[in-house]
Amino acid sequence: MRVAAGGWLFMLWASTVSAGQFSGPVRLEVETESRSVTVASYRLQRYLDKQNCKAELVFNQAVEGEAQVESDLVYRQDGWEGRLRLRAVNADGQDPVPVWVTRKTAGVRTLGELEGRDVSLVAGTDPLSGRLALKALAAEGVRPKRGQRYEAGDFSSALGLLLHNNTHAAVSELGLVTPFLESQGLAITWQGKSVSGAGWYAGTDTTNPGLQPCLRALLELKRSDDRQIFNLFPEWVHGFATPDSQP
Repeated sequence: MRVAAGGWLFMLWASTVSAGQFSGPVRLEVETESRSVTVASYRLQRYLDKQNCKAELVFNQAVEGEAQVESDLVYRQDGWEGRLRLRAVNADGQDPVPVWVTRKTAGVRTLGELEGRDVSLVAGTDPLSGRLALKALAAEGVRPKRGQRYEAGDFSSALGLLLHNNTHAAVSELGLVTPFLESQGLAITWQGKSVSGAGWYAGTDTTNPGLQPCLRALLELKRSDDRQIFNLFPEWVHGFATPDSQP
């Protein structure tokens, strides 16, 4: 049986596509609470291109009730066991640790002494932004009323409220706040347990050959190299590490 030249070309094209040699770009999704992603996404895209990571960036695609296109890699606060490819780490290269910070001159030695006092939190759903710290207060019988809870846009602003005497304590993260303790006369009044789960999670299909260059690029990305990119992530995130690295 004779096959026309066009038929041979089609068979060759189908073979190479099935072998994955012409897979499309890696779909990278970021679940972010950033109000604007324009500048950060542009800089991240440019960085990934330079690192030979051919990626399509999408943001906050999970909409309840709508059919979803699964991403190859997703940054989220927590995810599916066994799919974590890179964990988010703080400035010390560790899992983040929630803390309550007070001024040394305030003389607050225990959480119980914050009863009736104003505190500053961080808006958002990241557990380090206030949920864990409020739970620690509640365990001591301290439950700040609505007028006593100040919500800031980020950890730096929450700390600013404390430093300007607007509040008696501020939520923070250990690696983020440690460099400022001595210079600003601050003290850690409560330190919680480290929190794991935030990071980059793979989708169900991990056959895209472009995934590995992207993982390598993200592994090398550090906040100190480009702070604008990290506006996409919680303020405590300094970089990323492999799941099996020393926590």
